[in-house]
Amino acid sequence: MTDTALERGRAITKTFNPTLEKTLAERYDDDVPDFAETLVEFAYGRIYAREGLDMKTRQLITVGALTALGGQTAPQLEINIEHAHANGASKTEIFETIMQMAIYGGMPAAINGMNVAKQFFDKQDQPDQN
Repeated sequence: MTDTALERGRAITKTFNPTLEKTLAERYDDDVPDFAETLVEFAYGRIYAREGLDMKTRQLITVGALTALGGQTAPQLEINIEHAHANGASKTEIFETIMQMAIYGGMPAAINGMNVAKQFFDKQDQPDQN
């Protein structure tokens, strides 16, 4: 049986964010039908599923790229910091990846990235309010 890119993408996201496709669909599919499925199929089923890099490395690269792009990517950066952490990246590895981007995206981009990471890890350190 040959799996499709969509099946590969769903299998990958299931391991670290099982509700990703549903969340994206609820947010965007009314305006852009099949947006969530397209993202899961292309990004995860075709790119992230490639051999040659492990998932932790791919997620750290994504954190770096989003950091270098600047503050406008904060929502995507936050979710990919979560994904990197879920795939085994340590707090230090995430912050060092962001710091490295100061060379390529500038200090303001790195500061914005560190602020997003700090908020993510601060939330992780807080006890559940339920």
